[in-house]
Amino acid sequence: MPELPATMFHFADAANAASILQHGLLSTTGLLHRRGVDAPIAAAAMTFRPSDIELPGGERVRNQAPMPPAALARCLDPGTSPDDWYRLVNGHVFFWLGAERMERHRVALRARDQILLTVDTAALLAFYHDSAFVTPFNIGNARRTPARRGPRTLCPLVSWRQHSWMLEAAAGERPRPASHRPAELLIKGAVPDVHRFIVKSEYIAAW
Repeated sequence: MPELPATMFHFADAANAASILQHGLLSTTGLLHRRGVDAPIAAAAMTFRPSDIELPGGERVRNQAPMPPAALARCLDPGTSPDDWYRLVNGHVFFWLGAERMERHRVALRARDQILLTVDTAALLAFYHDSAFVTPFNIGNARRTPARRGPRTLCPLVSWRQHSWMLEAAAGERPRPASHRPAELLIKGAVPDVHRFIVKSEYIAAW
């Protein structure tokens, strides 16, 4: 089974830099809760977001344009709705586990200034191992020919390290090979002390 890389990556809109310095990395759910935003804003942020949403404190919640409801509905497991999926992903902080995917995301985000955080994987997981999950593909994209997905797609890191992708396999299907590398690492809730694990912080101007 492949080892996790020594470092992983997180993009944040530059408008969120002050919030990250003060409160660390929060999931969308956590950011909305901390801000105590009005119900209409919270509802718009927790369902499909075709465009970015600016919160009253100035933070931005990134859009979900790559996974519109109609596309999701075609690739979700039975019993999981698009709204279920949005609630699931909104409750986690995401990290890329490879430079290639990170670079593709950098290009996709080029319209706005970004902060790219490079994080020490082992140091973070020493404290967040039990709330960590890995995914076998980019679960934030449902366009083109998307892979089937559901809650099972977020594979607990503890399970992945012991049993590879066994828990991620759909009912009646063979698990992915142990050699299949995770695409993302997710932390449920928040990483309030992320500053302890950052090895590099890079400002990337829009271009």
